[in-house]
Amino acid sequence: MRAVDRVIERLRDRFGRRLSTAAAVREQHGRDESWHPPAPPDAVVFARSTEEVAAVVAACAEHRVPLIPFGAGTSLEGHVAALHGGICLDLAGLDRILAVHAEDLDAVVEAGVTRRRLNEHLRDTGLFFPVDPGADATLGGMAATAASGTNAVRYGTMRENVLALTVVLPDGSVVRTGTRARKSAAGYDLTRLMVGSEGTLGVITELTLRLHGIPEAVSAAVCPYPSVRAAVDTVILTIQSGIPVARIELMDETSMEAVNRYARLDHAVAPTLFFEFHGSPVEVEEQARRVGEIAAELGAGAFRWATRSEERNRLWRARHDAYYALKALRPGGTGWATDVCVPISRLAECIEETRRDLEGLPMPVGLLGHVGDGNFHLAFIVDPDDPAELAQVKAVNERLVARALAMEGTCTGEHGIGHGKLEALRAEHGDLLPAMAAIKRALDPHGIMNPGKVVPA
Repeated sequence: MRAVDRVIERLRDRFGRRLSTAAAVREQHGRDESWHPPAPPDAVVFARSTEEVAAVVAACAEHRVPLIPFGAGTSLEGHVAALHGGICLDLAGLDRILAVHAEDLDAVVEAGVTRRRLNEHLRDTGLFFPVDPGADATLGGMAATAASGTNAVRYGTMRENVLALTVVLPDGSVVRTGTRARKSAAGYDLTRLMVGSEGTLGVITELTLRLHGIPEAVSAAVCPYPSVRAAVDTVILTIQSGIPVARIELMDETSMEAVNRYARLDHAVAPTLFFEFHGSPVEVEEQARRVGEIAAELGAGAFRWATRSEERNRLWRARHDAYYALKALRPGGTGWATDVCVPISRLAECIEETRRDLEGLPMPVGLLGHVGDGNFHLAFIVDPDDPAELAQVKAVNERLVARALAMEGTCTGEHGIGHGKLEALRAEHGDLLPAMAAIKRALDPHGIMNPGKVVPA
C-alpha cells in the first residue's frame, strides 16, 4: 500500500465524509485562477479546527506524504497544485471570528474567514480591515501569499497588518508567533517569516489582524487620460507630493473597454486612473483638489465622482472585475497574469517599455495595476492549447521580469512565487536561495509542506 493510501485510510476514520477522494473535488482543489494546468491531490480533507489541522499534518509527517493548504483557490501562480500528489487541507471550515478588540484596533480570526465577511462583521464597530486583493480570499490565504491590493498605498500589505499567527508546523506541533502588542524585540520575527511562506513552512490556522478606523469621509473618482504616460506621471507626482491617497489604480484602454462591456458601464475608452480619498471632509476635499490640479496639468479629462457607498462599491467592483472582463473578450481563453513592482520613479519608463513589447501580439492583453506603490500587471488572454501563444507570452513575461529587476524592482509585488515564478525568484534572489533552502530544511526536513513551491528543489 502506498504511503498516501495509508494516510487516507487513517484520516478517513477520523474525518469520515469530510475526507473526499472524488475526482471532481480533487480537481477543484488542484487548480487556482492561474493559467497553470491543474494538479489534483490524492485526497481532500475539510478541517474545522487547529486541532484537526494538527492531526492531518502529523499523519502526513509520519508517512512523509505531501500536504497542500487550500483557502479559496484564488491565487495566481499555481500555489495549490499538488505537484507530487498528497493531501489537500481545505481550511474554509475554520471560519470563526474569535474576538474583536475595538479599543485596541485588532481582531482574532480563523484562517478560513474571508476579508468581506470580516468587514461585514466589523460594520457596526467603526473599524475595517483594509487589505483588498480584489478576490474574496480567505485571510489565511492572504497571509500565506503576502497579499496586498488596492488599499496598500495607504494602509500597507498583509505584512504590515498581521500582528500574530497560530501555525501548525510540519511535525504537527502548534505554535503562536507574536502577540497583540504593537511592537516587540523578542527574538526572530517568525510572524513575518510565515507571512508570504505560501504554505511551505507551516499551516496558518489563526491570525491576529490590525484594524483601522473607517474614515469620516470617503470619495472616489475616475479620470481618463490622453496617454498611459500622462496617467502614470500623475501617479508619480501625487506620491512624490505626499498626498495621502487611499487608492490609486491604473487601467489601460483595453481594460476599460472590457470593463465597459462586462459591467455595462460607459467610461471613456482611454487610459484611466481610479482614485479614492479618505479622511475628514476637509482633508478629502483638499486631497482631491491637489490631485485634480496635477491631473489637469497633464491633460486629464473630467473627474467622475462617487461619494455614496453604493456608487463607490460599483466603481471598485468594475476595477476588481477587470480580470474576468478581459477573459470575456476571448471566450474559452485563459488568463495569464504578470506581476512586477518597481520604484515609483521608474514606473513610467517600465510601463512604456513594456507596452512596446506588446505590439503585434495576437491575443487580448490589458494593463492594470496598483500603481500608487509601483505595482502593475498584464493580463494576457491566451489559448491554453496553443504552444506558440504560450511561448510568446512566456518570452514577454521573462523580458518584463528582467526589466523590473534591472530597475531595482521585484518579480512579484503581490502574487507570490508558487511554482510559476521559481526561475524569476532565482534571477532576483539567487544568492539568497541557499539561506531560504536552509530555513525550509530546518522547519520541514522531509519536504512535505507544499513541495515544489517558493524554494526550487
